[in-house]
Amino acid sequence: MHIYFGLGSNMGDRLGNLRSAITKLQTLGRLERVSSVYETSAWGGVPQPDYLNACVKVKAHEDIAPLEVLRTVKEFERELGRVPSVRWGERSIDIDILLMDDMIFHSGELDVPHVSMCLRKFVLVPLSEIVPGDWRHPVNGRGINELLDTLNDDGEITRIDALPYDALKL
Repeated sequence: MHIYFGLGSNMGDRLGNLRSAITKLQTLGRLERVSSVYETSAWGGVPQPDYLNACVKVKAHEDIAPLEVLRTVKEFERELGRVPSVRWGERSIDIDILLMDDMIFHSGELDVPHVSMCLRKFVLVPLSEIVPGDWRHPVNGRGINELLDTLNDDGEITRIDALPYDALKL
């Protein structure tokens, strides 16, 4: 199973926080793709510093239930210093489960695909670098380019660098 994650950080060593999150995510499986890193304006209306965002693709070691992935990711966030705060507030690390192959899953705790991913430039732009060219959203059937073309998000986004795959392998 392929799991796609969205990463964000706007506190402390933002790039270091992304790298640490990627290291943690490698415990779930083989790291297959890492997007470039983008600096983005904060989303959600809470005044705060800009974020660094990236997306990663992990091939899970085994089939893993969505809520198990969520519990694991929340533990990674705690281990990396995330402290509960205001919704959409600043954070040392945010790890979102975006996709799990073409799975559609809804519970009170988690929605896969991520329900807001199609509204967020800071997710779709880096995700476009790592999804296959023929990828289609499991719910709305749109491809990544169509999602980007119809996106209504005027947030600033600037590619700052790539996180080279080889540099991340431990």
